Amino acid sequence: MVKTDILLHPYVTEKTMNHMTGTPTQDFKDGNRIEFVVLKEATKKEIKEAFEEYFDVKVLKVWTKITKEGKRATIQLAEGYSAEDIGMRIGVF
Repeated sequence: MVKTDILLHPYVTEKTMNHMTGTPTQDFKDGNRIEFVVLKEATKKEIKEAFEEYFDVKVLKVWTKITKEGKRATIQLAEGYSAEDIGMRIGVF
């Protein structure tokens, strides 16, 4: 599996935009998170490595969930890196 093929596309909703900008919500107390639809076979470690390599950032933690739309990964960036900047680079804003 090629690392760049793991990240399919960003998953953008109003809630995920709030996670990106750091606005607290009931589910997540802190921001700096971005969501991507990823390959269903990808592990958390593979998602973390692919994201770090592709965007040249450090990832603090990865959560995954499988929905009817596919597998989604919530990626929290380490301190000093901004999910909002990543969103700007990929055209989310």
